[in-house]
Amino acid sequence: MNPLPIDAVLPDLKAALQARHEAVLEAPPGAGKTTRVPLALLDEPWLAGQGILMLEPRRLAARAAAERLASELGEAVGETVGYRIRLESRVGPRTRIEVVTEGILARRLQEDPALEGVGLVIFDEYHERSLDADLALALCLNGRALLRDEPPLKVLLMSATLEGERLSRLLDEAPVVRSEGRMFPVEQRWGRPSQPGEALEPKVVQTVLQALADELGSLLVFLPGQAEIRRVAEQLAERLDDRPEILLCPLHGELDLAAQRAAIEPAPAGKRKVVLATNIAETSLTIDGVRVVVDAGLERVPRFDPASGMTRLDTQRISRASATQRAGRAGRLQPGACYRLWSEAQHEQLVAHGSAEILQADLAGLALQLARWGVGDPNELAWLDPPPAAAYAQGRDLLRRLGALAADGSLTRHGQAMAELPAHPRIAHLLLRGQALGLGTLACDLAALLGECDILRGGGADLHSRLALLAGGDRAARGARSGVQRARQLARQFRVYLRGAPSEPVADPDHPRWLGCLLAFAYPDRIAQQRRAGGADYRLANGRAAIFGEPDALMKEAWLVIADLGSRQGQREERIYLAADLDPALFDGPLAEQVSRQDLLDWDEREGVLRAERQIKVGELVL
Repeated sequence: MNPLPIDAVLPDLKAALQARHEAVLEAPPGAGKTTRVPLALLDEPWLAGQGILMLEPRRLAARAAAERLASELGEAVGETVGYRIRLESRVGPRTRIEVVTEGILARRLQEDPALEGVGLVIFDEYHERSLDADLALALCLNGRALLRDEPPLKVLLMSATLEGERLSRLLDEAPVVRSEGRMFPVEQRWGRPSQPGEALEPKVVQTVLQALADELGSLLVFLPGQAEIRRVAEQLAERLDDRPEILLCPLHGELDLAAQRAAIEPAPAGKRKVVLATNIAETSLTIDGVRVVVDAGLERVPRFDPASGMTRLDTQRISRASATQRAGRAGRLQPGACYRLWSEAQHEQLVAHGSAEILQADLAGLALQLARWGVGDPNELAWLDPPPAAAYAQGRDLLRRLGALAADGSLTRHGQAMAELPAHPRIAHLLLRGQALGLGTLACDLAALLGECDILRGGGADLHSRLALLAGGDRAARGARSGVQRARQLARQFRVYLRGAPSEPVADPDHPRWLGCLLAFAYPDRIAQQRRAGGADYRLANGRAAIFGEPDALMKEAWLVIADLGSRQGQREERIYLAADLDPALFDGPLAEQVSRQDLLDWDEREGVLRAERQIKVGELVL
């Protein structure tokens, strides 16, 4: 077993967990905490044969961690070490270490708040501060306080950033154990400041070519998203056409397993890899053979706007902590180099740490899970950062509109069924209402499409075309096949969840209008009415404006439901990316619950008369 920096502090960590039921381990990327800590604690006397749950923020990281831990034991995954992630599980009767994603733990806690048979919960990479991790920790601490005395449930937070003292206070002044990080120096090479309007991709390509000429070994290139990865890969493929020893490997969460493995495994003898990755590679993954990092210094994060009820993806500068973690990837096995596409002066202006997801996310799912837990006020639980009041109230309001919460704030029977589904409340509501109408198959296919990135980029906005692709009516393009496969797998899983749910089939289940109806169940606030016939502009039920950025076949429709839309900060109008046509006759049927009547009384100064008007409305739209 190769020595790692974390080995030096394992005795201190064991002592801390022997003396206390909580501890914080602070260790930079490369220290070896993910690989060493669970195995080192597996035979501790206080564990008494119980299991260990280790949480990872991403599916790829969870699978890779389980495989590495199992290999250290000389076993296959599913024996002593297993994992559970969305759509995949490999555990067995002898499994004592389970690596899971954070949402899996939150759902397990709802079913078993005491976590019987588990002696230690490890929150790996807790500094990433995902919403699921914060929820899982809050439920874990509350369930432990209420239901666990003996044997005790111990909690270990492992973080790669210098926030140990803050985490310690959350855990009642828990001991903090610190480990040194990477073993080799990394030379920083600064870029020039970007010019306004300058395209990112040519700058990245030029830097990668320079790094390939100047340095040995494989490269890890950090880019903000899949679109940038695709464009950089295309440009590099042209420039490196005569260099077959250079392998281009994209790495992001939407790739299939084979492509992900190709990115994280060592390059074959005589080859060099250029791994083009999102921040998925920032901490919880080890990519073998990398000694050069090229960092664009950007990341894409979702931001929820309580005023509009919408989430948009913003591209922003990374924090100094993220920049340090990314650079550290180059110094794991030997001295390395990090090319930063910004200046040293700009580096000093970066924020110290990134914001927790809970501070900028849609909190409807969190509110639903807390209601299922029996908590209406989140302040009853322990949080490193409590949920913002405005976003939390917006989430509760959406749950009421979806019929999940009663007037007194308690969970309805429908809300309980929604909370048991592993999906956003909007999607859970769509699934249950679709099943009730005898449209379960269509609802599952639609929910799967909405749960994945768009499987048909550039194919217009109409969701009917995506359903045809999912059904096999059209052959998926090469780049879309993994997305189609995942969506089909997710749809099958949803059908299992809905098995046995009550159903009263409609008379014409194959009519195309039901797609818009199901979408309206999920997005009642995004029902849209065309401003003028044939135009690109629509007004939404929430009062916002939306527009097609380019001509689209759906512009012939007077009514739409919009599944995916977004805008840049400061823009009034949202751009429509995915939608379906809506038959307004449905407002007299299954969508009648969304219709309201409002009586208005107004004095007309010009005419000198009193006018009374009764409006029949869907949100802000007048029918």
